[in-house]
Amino acid sequence: MITSAAPQRSHNERLKEASPTLAGTIAATLADPALDRFSDDDNQFLKFHGIYQQDDRDRRKTGKFYSLMIRGRIPGGILAPASYLVYDDLATRHGNNTLRITSRQSFQFHGVVKSHLGPLMKSLHEALLTTIAACGDVARNVMAPPTPVTNSLGAQLLADAQRVSDALVPKTPAYHSIWVEGVQLDLEAPENKHFADPLYGQAYLPRKFKVAFALPPLNDVDLFTNCLGFIAIAGDAGQLLGYNLTAGGGMGRSHGNGQTFPRLADVIGFLTPGWVIETAKAALTVHRDFGDRSDRKHARLKYLLAEKGGAWFRAELEQRLGFKLEEPKPFKFERQGDLFGWHRQQDGRLFLGLFVEAGRIKDQDGYRLKTALRQVVEKFQPEVRLTPSQNLLLANLGPEHQAEITALLAEHGVAVAQQATVVRRASMACVALPTCGLALAEAERFLPGLLERISGLLAEVGLKDEEIIIRMTGCPNGCVRPYTAEIALVGKAPGRYQLYLGGNESSTRLNRLWQDVVKDAEILDTLRPVLTRFVIERIGRERFGDWCARVLWTETPAVK
Repeated sequence: MITSAAPQRSHNERLKEASPTLAGTIAATLADPALDRFSDDDNQFLKFHGIYQQDDRDRRKTGKFYSLMIRGRIPGGILAPASYLVYDDLATRHGNNTLRITSRQSFQFHGVVKSHLGPLMKSLHEALLTTIAACGDVARNVMAPPTPVTNSLGAQLLADAQRVSDALVPKTPAYHSIWVEGVQLDLEAPENKHFADPLYGQAYLPRKFKVAFALPPLNDVDLFTNCLGFIAIAGDAGQLLGYNLTAGGGMGRSHGNGQTFPRLADVIGFLTPGWVIETAKAALTVHRDFGDRSDRKHARLKYLLAEKGGAWFRAELEQRLGFKLEEPKPFKFERQGDLFGWHRQQDGRLFLGLFVEAGRIKDQDGYRLKTALRQVVEKFQPEVRLTPSQNLLLANLGPEHQAEITALLAEHGVAVAQQATVVRRASMACVALPTCGLALAEAERFLPGLLERISGLLAEVGLKDEEIIIRMTGCPNGCVRPYTAEIALVGKAPGRYQLYLGGNESSTRLNRLWQDVVKDAEILDTLRPVLTRFVIERIGRERFGDWCARVLWTETPAVK
């Protein structure tokens, strides 16, 4: 009798099992000035420490110029003023003098050369900040609603996000050894050679694991795109009754691989607030135990849910928890996105929402956002909140300081009123070229100019000031969640994009592929007839994405 052999584990799986502390030879390479880069294997370990090794792809014709991208772990995107100033200072001293807000409410440093990596990481630790598990096959930064709300639920969600984040952080001794003590961990010591994380085990997860909290009716975290989600359910008196649990969302896919696809999460059941931590840990272990460890492109939790179903996941989860989940409670998401300008908090203080194009905080061409923010934070000490849409909120500000802060920002070219067009404010872009090794096409550098031209097109067809959610990525992995946007451009090759249409305002519906290859110079000509039809055929104030779903999806597919 012939039996099929078990699938061979991927190279990453073998690496993790061979060095479960995740130390590799990072410290030794860090200490060797003759080396300008880390080995390919150590590059995989670095990700668990929140670090990606990259090279400048604009300069590859003359050689490879390596640098590091470092990502913070900032649960809920909340930063005390002193913490924000540390990030700002380190970006100037060790990076390329910019900070980039990620689509998971964190900060990234870019352009950090190897000799500056150790001092940057040590300075973060001294400020009680961390990068551990911001990347890698672990639970990533936990998201939560950033906007101050008019009741106490927002604070409760932020607290629960912090608790879940703390519970899911790996316990490897290598992080402290490398970045604080500056020494190479003895990998042959028995406690290190046989180290097993109490939650993750020796091999950690098959792929990344993303968790988010949301407070209806606002879906500002794009909750259904996460592996695990907690939807807050409020009682009649405004108290937190518990959470509807979701599982199995994810954006990443690969061109030409039909076995990979974006997916929205299933609603699994309801749990009371006291079970949040244990439920998050149990859900993570389902992924740990059943995820695909032979094919990394098929290793996300969403594929388990797609193949085995929500009922299977719920039963497996309940077995680990030792009790039955309740049935989901009613809820409704109405929109996603951020508030801009000045707004009043529940306690009478103010918060200020600032648009940050593609999340890049920088000084450039009369728009000195980085300097302005540093001065505001130094003088007025606001809490800084990073949003999932790559924008920034300054919270807990006294009303008596509103005029002075507005004037200070204006001196640096930063507007408070009418900060950008509605199309720009609803946009997102990934970093893409020149530093992301996965990018196939431009995104962050290309989108601003494209949005300016799209704004002109909207005015041309009679849609001036119409909000349309537009997202652009340099590859199909979907870091800025393009597959829920009303219009998405997904990089396929240099100067070539896939065009997706039909997401919705609440980020509760996937869009669909409309055209498989659009040249960058042809994007406006491709959109013009569709937008012209929308003007003629829309019903009332129907949004573009909803019209696409109602009209275009009922017609013969137009994918080319």
